[in-house]
Amino acid sequence: MATYIMLMKLTDQGIKEIKAAPQRLQQNIKRIEAMGGKLTAFYSVMGEYDYVGIGEAPNDEVAVAFCLEVGAQGTVRTTTLKAFPAEQFAKIVGKLP
Repeated sequence: MATYIMLMKLTDQGIKEIKAAPQRLQQNIKRIEAMGGKLTAFYSVMGEYDYVGIGEAPNDEVAVAFCLEVGAQGTVRTTTLKAFPAEQFAKIVGKLP
């Protein structure tokens, strides 16, 4: 499965409903699992972003659908990065002329 890093910023609605955030997280974990993926790490962070999630999905379509579902909840805005592990990066670089 491919790895994705989701950077999240709270919206005005998200900060107003912050006490419900742990329940939303649990619901989203169940949702990604139902889609065939999994959350491997989640952090509340300080700085430009409020949360960082690291997860896996069977393909880009599942990852995009999940990100759209999370965004549609209205509590966070997301930026998603597809991640390549060191071994895969080495293979990619090895194919360069």
